[in-house]
Amino acid sequence: MNKIFIIAEAGVNHNGNIEIAKKLVDVAVLAGADAIKFQTFKAENLVCKNAAKAEYQLDTTNEEESQFDMLKKLELTSEMHEQLMTYCGQKEIMFLSTPFDIESLHYLNEKNIEIIKIPSGEITNYPFLREIGKTGKKVILSSGMSTLEEVRAAVKLLKESGSKEITVLHCNTEYPTPYTDVNLKAMLTLKKELGVEVGYSDHTQGTEVPIAAAALGATVIEKHFTLDRNMDGPDHKASLEPKELQNMVRAIRNIEVALGDGIKQPSESEKRNIGVVRKSIVAKCEIAKGEIFIEDNLTTKRPGTGISPMLWTQIIGQKAQRNFNADELIEI
Repeated sequence: MNKIFIIAEAGVNHNGNIEIAKKLVDVAVLAGADAIKFQTFKAENLVCKNAAKAEYQLDTTNEEESQFDMLKKLELTSEMHEQLMTYCGQKEIMFLSTPFDIESLHYLNEKNIEIIKIPSGEITNYPFLREIGKTGKKVILSSGMSTLEEVRAAVKLLKESGSKEITVLHCNTEYPTPYTDVNLKAMLTLKKELGVEVGYSDHTQGTEVPIAAAALGATVIEKHFTLDRNMDGPDHKASLEPKELQNMVRAIRNIEVALGDGIKQPSESEKRNIGVVRKSIVAKCEIAKGEIFIEDNLTTKRPGTGISPMLWTQIIGQKAQRNFNADELIEI
């Protein structure tokens, strides 16, 4: 079974500070995540100067500040990208970053990033998806705010443009997502309808839902994290703190092992219990040699080291080959 790919989503929780970004790398490594993901964008290419903020952004940032100004402060410079890529290499964790515009996509592609992660908001961005497909790189596509047909169209465009390996993440982009809106079964619908690998990008509070997604067969799990939920910034409040991230990764790894190979058979650890907890056919009372075994002189009791009760009808009607005491295992 393939390992579940766990992405620790740092996003913009570095607040534009390289030292905070490196601390986030350290947290992701300690938690055991496979990759840490940031965001690559130029505010000028991403948002109009007069674009409104999302409601959750208004709740977590300065209301007087525009979305453009908020994002401008959260950009990672080329130098910061270089430092983080080098640092991730030293820490042996995969560096990922989500591009939000074509210029940023080309920059990451030139840096030989292994996977292109497409955010939910870009799923209807035709020219952007087409450019991603042209890279031929593995794609992870978040599908928040989308209908099945919108996801189908995006996957089709990516494939036609050159993408060969696509994983679609079910997602809800409300921060935090109410449990009533998670609709985790939609992940299974995506797998069935699109014939692709699926996973889950989580914005709920806590870790229950991503753990459940792992149990349902997600191949990729993505979760936002932060150093401290009380920090200033749009995404901190809907993010896990370091210890919570560790607990989530540990739980997913346990689920991963527990899923097994799907073959129904006794495990090695439980085989020793078979003789203890199953039953055998035993004498219900004293039985003399030559006496016929009947329903009234036989019963079933532990241990299960004798003749299986499933052979009951084959034993009934046979003659006892010797004397049996009550509670003695029947032998033929």
